[in-house]
Amino acid sequence: MKKLLSVMLVLTMVLAIVGCSSDKGSGTTTDQQGTKEIVIGANIYNFGDNFMNGVVSPALKEYADAAGVKINIVDSENQQNKLNDQVDIFIGQGVDILAINLVDPASASTIIQKAKEANIPLILFNKEATEEGAMAMYDKVWYVGTASADAGIIQGDMMVADWKANAKWDKNGDGKVQYVLLKGEPGHPDAEARTEYSVKAFDDAGIPVEELAMQPDPNWSTDGGNDKMATWLASFGDRIELVICNNDGMAFGAINAMKEQGVSIPVYGVDALEQALNHIADGEMNGTVLNDGKNQAKAVIDLSLNVANGKDPIEGTSWTLDDVKAVRVPYVAVTPDNFADFK
Repeated sequence: MKKLLSVMLVLTMVLAIVGCSSDKGSGTTTDQQGTKEIVIGANIYNFGDNFMNGVVSPALKEYADAAGVKINIVDSENQQNKLNDQVDIFIGQGVDILAINLVDPASASTIIQKAKEANIPLILFNKEATEEGAMAMYDKVWYVGTASADAGIIQGDMMVADWKANAKWDKNGDGKVQYVLLKGEPGHPDAEARTEYSVKAFDDAGIPVEELAMQPDPNWSTDGGNDKMATWLASFGDRIELVICNNDGMAFGAINAMKEQGVSIPVYGVDALEQALNHIADGEMNGTVLNDGKNQAKAVIDLSLNVANGKDPIEGTSWTLDDVKAVRVPYVAVTPDNFADFK
């Protein structure tokens, strides 16, 4: 009898432990009430990116926590092969959703195919696939980001308006804008569009331009902006009339280089980081464009929560999808007149 009671007690304890264990088949965890926690496998293409690691990543965690969603975020260190391996690991873990910040937009099909074969919904964010037809490969892939050209258009419109209002910016009086441009990652849709449309605004306004120099930076970095601007100041000196930057991080570097040499040249960025607002307040930066990373992160979590629960991705949200299954979060101009509204 005692042996029988002992066996029954052991069986009861084993069943209790199993009942509280994780559901490994789905990648979700199960609490004592049987409620499953949604798990998102996510990455940032490079933690060294001021905007992605300083704005988007914390916001993803914030909104995931608020929604009761578990999110695991890894650093792909700007390496496509590393991202491929990370996605394989997430799939092996059985995550419910993949939220992927592409390293190489031209390699999106690789990630999409992995998600499709595993039948895991995929949210791409911030870097849009550039391969034709990639988004049509899988019915459970969506994109969250911006309309890339808009940042360049808004930045360009700000610069044109300020140029017209400040005749003294034309140092040599030739009626032409001599500019240098700090470009982001080559091939990145945002970098390409911001570069093209920021300069196009002058052409559209009938203002001649002359590019003194342009330098891409795959890391969009402050150090890169500082080093290149220092070189340009040594090479071109007073000939530089305008500094155009694809992001705030590189603009910070340009500002540092100018301060070190005691010069001041109009400079514009994109992202509206807190430091950029401070530079605008101090008269060291002339404008930036809000790249609304917080709302991009919110959209990623909103869509993830819906699709994980078998709903339409935008059900119950204010987001809309365009004809390529993309949520576009709008850019906003930030100037000396309104920067305080964004602090």
